[in-house]
Amino acid sequence: MRKRRESIVRKEEPKMHEMAIAEGILGIALDQARANDAQRIERIHLLLGELSGVETEALTLAFSSLVRGTIAEQADLTWDRIPLSGRCHDCGRERPLRPQDYLCPDCGGGMEFTHGREMRVDYIEME
Repeated sequence: MRKRRESIVRKEEPKMHEMAIAEGILGIALDQARANDAQRIERIHLLLGELSGVETEALTLAFSSLVRGTIAEQADLTWDRIPLSGRCHDCGRERPLRPQDYLCPDCGGGMEFTHGREMRVDYIEME
């Protein structure tokens, strides 16, 4: 009798990619807190590009599991999404883009993404 294969990742568990990102975010925040003699981290604010590939629900879950027992345990993890934009190699115009926009609608030149892939800690509020 064959058993049906089941995923080894439970739906409520954060994905590995977001767990690694959450570890990096927490590491940055704790380093900054130590450098500033902070007793508590209240908020960590991120800038996440539209094409960063970060699933915020999984990131929030991963972060909440990592901060237990740290000075960031009560910290809010917040973010702003950075829309995709780019610059034409030929005419130099900058404009908002969609992920499928590889050619400039003005001159037909190739587009280079200039914003929308970011993934960084913007600021940390601490006491």
